[in-house]
Amino acid sequence: MRRFLASGFGVGFIPSRLWGSDNGAGTFGAALAAVISYLLWDFGWWVHLAVFAVFLVLSLWSAKPFSADHGDPGWVVIDEMAGTFVAAIGLVGWPWVVAVVVARLADIFKILPGVPQAEQNLPDAVGVTMDDVVAGLYGLAAGWATWWMLG
Repeated sequence: MRRFLASGFGVGFIPSRLWGSDNGAGTFGAALAAVISYLLWDFGWWVHLAVFAVFLVLSLWSAKPFSADHGDPGWVVIDEMAGTFVAAIGLVGWPWVVAVVVARLADIFKILPGVPQAEQNLPDAVGVTMDDVVAGLYGLAAGWATWWMLG
């Protein structure tokens, strides 16, 4: 059960099946979260927040056995899903697109303050999850800034 959840309901295994490597698995997880988030557009921000909270807890719980000694197996993508959900809280349209893209890029490149530090300095599943959440918060800020500019 933990493996299934940690893999983002199995999507984390798609790259290894397609090209024999975990490269890109996080993007598959983020894409699944983006689709789910898109389907929630018509619901209030509090539903988006609740979905993020559920995925945050699922990530902390399900990734724990696979994240010893700062390990972050590529197929573990529930953390990318949590990061995508936090980025999209309350957003629709172009602001949502900006938020999701910024969150994903912040996670991939890990150059923004706090993202690499969360992964390196926090233990086990907390570090695995929180770098994506911090990246997602950058996406959320960018999305809301876009909303404000377009508003």
